[in-house]
Amino acid sequence: MNPTLRPPAVAGMFYPQSPAALGREVADLLAHAREPTLTAKAVVAPHAGYVYSGATAAAVYASLAPRRAVIRRVVLLGPTHRVAVRGLALPASTAFATPLGTIPVDQAAVAAIADLPQVVVSEAAHAQEHSLEVQLPFLQCALDAFTLLPLAVGQASPGEVAEVLERLWGGPETLIVISSDLSHYLPYDAARATDADTARRILALDPHIDHQQACGATPLNGLLLAARRHGLQATQVDLRNSGDAGVNSAGDKSRVVGYGAFAFCAASAAPPPGGSAHAR
Repeated sequence: MNPTLRPPAVAGMFYPQSPAALGREVADLLAHAREPTLTAKAVVAPHAGYVYSGATAAAVYASLAPRRAVIRRVVLLGPTHRVAVRGLALPASTAFATPLGTIPVDQAAVAAIADLPQVVVSEAAHAQEHSLEVQLPFLQCALDAFTLLPLAVGQASPGEVAEVLERLWGGPETLIVISSDLSHYLPYDAARATDADTARRILALDPHIDHQQACGATPLNGLLLAARRHGLQATQVDLRNSGDAGVNSAGDKSRVVGYGAFAFCAASAAPPPGGSAHAR
């Protein structure tokens, strides 16, 4: 095994392990997503198994199609689920693999943030973390060749996250992706009400979302701070929960998980304030 390669950890669990099956599933999800006319600098996408949240993730990734040849670097932040870490953890690995291929870690981006005290290196934080990995096949299908700057976010302030994003902001070649689900294990109707309130906060760029509202609240709040500073406008692309999934095991409505997809664009490139590209 190449010690500099982070291999897939949740292939066969969160998404298909077979390259052909995975490619077909992601292509089908993207093909069935309605494509809002957006030029997003940043997006928020969920990170559950594709049977649960794949359609929601596809809704925002499909919107990247017009820019697939423009985006050359993806800055990907997601919460840590297995290994506690103080700050934002870079991997020691120099590439990430999925069944669809290998993505190089952007070493220039690593160097750009290496001096920040809240940035650490932890291969353990990345080794089994699904919140980042499940985004990669969508990115591989939605974009042409790109480099990756993956950050597993643990205990940090919104300001610390925003400071990292400022260093990496770049221009049209850089896309920021925040991986986050919304509420967890509420009854269906309660989840819909809670997630609708969280969506309103995201659209208002309110950086005070808590971890009951979004498991990726820490990186999400950092993005909301940075979006305010850069004059971005948020658009809701999709909002649903696991109770909306169309299979028996994924359609249980007694304890559901919420999923939202959001895009952040320059005001001139976004729908009217409070607009929603589509919701369910």
